[in-house]
Amino acid sequence: MQYRRLGKTGYSVSEVSFGSWAIGGTWGPVEDSTSMRALDEAIDQGINFFDTADVYGDGHSEKLLSRLAKSKKERIYIATKAGRRLDPHVAEGYTIENITAFLERSLKNLDVEQVDLLQLHCPPTAVYDNEALFFGMDQLVKSGKIAHYGVSVETVDEALKAITYENVATVQIIFNMFRLKPTDVLLEKAMAQDVGVIARVPLASGMLTGKMRKDTIFDKDDHRFFNRHGEAFDKGETFSGVDYNKGLEAVERLMAVKPTSMTMAQFALKWILMNKGISCVIPGGRTPEQVRQNAETSEGIELDIVLMNQVKAIYDELIRPDVHHLW
Repeated sequence: MQYRRLGKTGYSVSEVSFGSWAIGGTWGPVEDSTSMRALDEAIDQGINFFDTADVYGDGHSEKLLSRLAKSKKERIYIATKAGRRLDPHVAEGYTIENITAFLERSLKNLDVEQVDLLQLHCPPTAVYDNEALFFGMDQLVKSGKIAHYGVSVETVDEALKAITYENVATVQIIFNMFRLKPTDVLLEKAMAQDVGVIARVPLASGMLTGKMRKDTIFDKDDHRFFNRHGEAFDKGETFSGVDYNKGLEAVERLMAVKPTSMTMAQFALKWILMNKGISCVIPGGRTPEQVRQNAETSEGIELDIVLMNQVKAIYDELIRPDVHHLW
């Protein structure tokens, strides 16, 4: 496993890390025993950074990570998120009092006195103009309840606004073969300001594993069944906002240029890691085998410029017109 610096946090994190949305819920049935074996495998593979949120399984994901941390001697970093417990989820709800209350609940779920990294959880765009909130986050650092803070965003414009705040240490954003917009400006600016960039939804909700077909059936409590058009939350979170059939077409084209030594998922993850400015990528892992294959990407062959440009060409032809202007 290779490690990279996570911006102003100074943490040295595994470039392939672990996204724990799937072990919390809304990805179909999952057993805790299987989730814990997947987390154990992550540690065995050298993964030391775990991303979660207070709404993943209503705190269940946080509790699983607490069990992991207590059972291991290795130093691991846990990043959680706050804000999506608001109902309604509106900008006015993003007060430091509400965020602090959510944080206290996460501290209890994680059974720690300090969170390594607290991220605002894809707040409404107006929140990024709320200077009082970011000042309040500074005070949470000073109080010792959080070591660092960052933002998880929906759009590049939100990310660019967020990093104008001096103490924002990280930005988490959707970045994958279906979402290239961060390469336009964001990655370069983040590097210049020592902001870590966490690439989320790296496999486009599993589309970029190459395992989905037109007749694939998803469980009714899986967001890939109920949120394809943004019925429950931002549609960009499901299949990266790409039309299902068009995504399958793009994946077929990508499979044709994929190195034979890689799975499609490994190709997709390595493509992300080839971009300067990325601190880590956080694929989910519901089974030990998925985690192992994801982690092996770190030591896999690098992609040459010709292949990188082939991916971009497929994006430009099939995907860009539908998504580039939206996020």
